[in-house]
Parts: sequence; C-alpha cells; structure tokens
Amino acid sequence: MDTHPLWQRVQQVWDLLEHQPMLRTSLGLLMLLVAAFALGRLMRFIILSTMKALGRQPALFWLNDCLHNKVFHRLAQVTPSLVIQLGLNLVPDLSPTAAHVLGNVALAFTILLLMLSVGALLNAMLDIYARTEHARTRSIKGYVQLAKMILYVFAAIIIVATLIDRSPLLLLSGLGAMSAVILLVYKDTLLSFVASVQLTSNDMLRVGDWIEMPQVGADGDVVDITLHTVKVQNFDKTIVSIPTWRLMSESFRNWRGMQQAGGRRIKRSLFIDASGVRFVADAEEQRLTEVRLLTDYMGRKKAELKAWNEAQGSVAELSANRRRITNIGTFRAYALAYLKTHPEVHPNMTCMVRQMEATAQGIPLEIYCFTRTTTWADYERIQGDIFDYLLAVMPEFGLNLYQQPSGTDMRAGLAAVQGPPAASIER
Repeated sequence: MDTHPLWQRVQQVWDLLEHQPMLRTSLGLLMLLVAAFALGRLMRFIILSTMKALGRQPALFWLNDCLHNKVFHRLAQVTPSLVIQLGLNLVPDLSPTAAHVLGNVALAFTILLLMLSVGALLNAMLDIYARTEHARTRSIKGYVQLAKMILYVFAAIIIVATLIDRSPLLLLSGLGAMSAVILLVYKDTLLSFVASVQLTSNDMLRVGDWIEMPQVGADGDVVDITLHTVKVQNFDKTIVSIPTWRLMSESFRNWRGMQQAGGRRIKRSLFIDASGVRFVADAEEQRLTEVRLLTDYMGRKKAELKAWNEAQGSVAELSANRRRITNIGTFRAYALAYLKTHPEVHPNMTCMVRQMEATAQGIPLEIYCFTRTTTWADYERIQGDIFDYLLAVMPEFGLNLYQQPSGTDMRAGLAAVQGPPAASIER
C-alpha cells in the first residue's frame, strides 16, 4: 500500500533525527513549548470569554471585580506550566535528571502563578467589601495586606524548596533560628498589625473620621487605613501618612462624637471693659423691661430684689445695703435668652452664658452653646452671626468691649494733652 508523500518525508526526517538524539530532544522541547504556549492562549480566551459573559448576570457581578484584578488572567497563565510538566515524559531522549530539573522549574512557576492568583483574589474581595456599608466605618485593608504578606512568604519558601528539591519543612525549621532577625526586620509590621487590630476592634478609628494629631501635622479626614500607615487628608488638601503604631502609642483627637451628636460647640468669650460695669438706673430699668427677651427676667428680678430689700428694713435705704440690677447681669441674661431663642442653636444641649474671673484684659463673658449643624462653614457662619449681634447690642446696656490702645489712640491722646498747634493759637 502506497503512503502519502508528505508522510514519507516526515518519516525520513524522523529517521534522520534518530541518529541525532540531542537535536531530537531539542526539537521535542521546542514543540512542547509551542504547544504549551498555544494551549495557554486558548485556555485564556476560553476562561476570560466565559467569565465576561457570566459577569453580565446581576447575581454574578462580583466576577467583574475578579476580572478587574486579573484573577482569571493569572489562573489561565498556569496552563503552560502544567502542560510542560505533563509533556516532559513525551520528549524523546530526555535524561531523567533534565526532566526532573525542568519539572521542578515548571512546578515552581505553577506555585508562583497560583499564589499571584490568590493575591489577586484577595484584592478583588477588598474591592467587593469596599462597596458594603461596613466599609465606611471599618477598613480591612490592613488584614488583607498582612494575609498577602504571609502568603507570599510561604510561597517563596515552597518555591525555593521546589527548585532545590528539598522539603519545605527544612526551610521552615531554619526560620526558627532566624526568629530574632525576623522580629527585628518586621518590627514595624508587627507593631502596626497589633495597632491596627486594636484600632479596629475598639472602634477607635474609621475611614471618614476627622482626627487631629498636632505632633505629626494631621488635622483632617481619614481617607485610608492600611497595615503600615493611616492617610489623613488635611483641610488644606495635603496628605499626611501616620504610622499605624503611633496612633496607639500617642494621643490623637477624634471628632466623630461631635459629628454623631449633631451639634458643634461654641465656646468663646467677650472681654468687657470693667470700667463700664454699673447699676441700672430706674429709667433704664423701665426701658429694658420693654425689651421682649428681657420682659420675664426683669419682672422676676425686680420682684426678687424688692422682696429682699423690704426684708432688710430701714437699712435698705442706704445704697450700699440694697440689691440692685446691674447692666452686666442684665446683658448676661439677655445673651442667654437670645441664644435659647436662636433657631440655629441646639435646644437639647448645654446652653449658658457665664462670667469668668476678671483679667487684665477685662471681664470675660463666655458664650457656651452648640449649633444644630456640624458642617464647618455653617458653624463658622452661625458663630459669627451670634457674636456680631452681641457686640453690636452691647452698648444698649452701657457696656463696651475691652480693647488695648492702638497707635491712633496714642496719637489722639498726645494731641489732646499738647493742645492745638501754635498757628491755631495765634489766630
């Protein structure tokens, strides 16, 4: 029976290669590599096409995260190394030693790609978690980074053990002797991991919290929490990276409680000139009684003082023995009534106006209350409006704000002492 001419030529070439074992082995390896590469491309096309089609289903949307992080790309890349491991036995005249070495190298590549696939899967899980409600308050990026670090360390040990054809347990046992060096090298990593666990478990820090840490120049919102660092975006849009362990070893201020309470505190003083403090005259009492915010206070205060003075008898006729209404006390009552009726001051939180100890700069009258909002811009606007009004209404009570003399005040005072210029006198 006649054979095909092409087959005859192939048979002739193969017969010639029987006398060249090295060439035949090299050709076999080349064919194995080409087959591995071709099967790898084919498997990649099949896997990616299938996963993209499945990812369009609403219930399997998480496959898109795996595709984005190249999980399936890594898995498809395992195909060539698997083909090489299985095809080495088919290469003619390949010595057992060479087959063993090449098999170990291919196995090492398989382990490497599998570990990279698992690392990409962890990244995909982190992206999936980032879309959940819990991600707004608790970050797991530090745990994922630690898991990847441990994964890569063990992968490196297994790959080295595979290449040198030794048991991984031998390398792991050697790590025990190097524990002191490992602790020294990974000191910051271990400290950061412990700090990250404590911060997360005790709910001390969340993404989005406004924290203040002056010693590192941080005053802004937490934008990222990783294993080693916490990134804070300051209000001037600069980024500060704080080592995680420093947040446990040093103090910082977290403004989350203020944001959750729904009110932000105003705590500022008006320094009143002490020389303007006096008793309120009778005519002035009548005028202040007509002020809507002071009507109840003036009526109650006058009744209280009248009862007290009558109880003193004839000694109350002397001015120093009588209790009378003061302008600073009346202004304090007016400021408190103004705050309690202000539509943007929180009614269910502490609200008071208190007089502090007199200082060389005057008598501090502290305004203490909370706004209904925690938004910075609105808070500053409300605070400014309150103090603008109180400063403007203060002269109605015969009071003035204390202010140190300026250069203009000095010149005016000197001019008054020296009198008019000589030319003016001659006229």
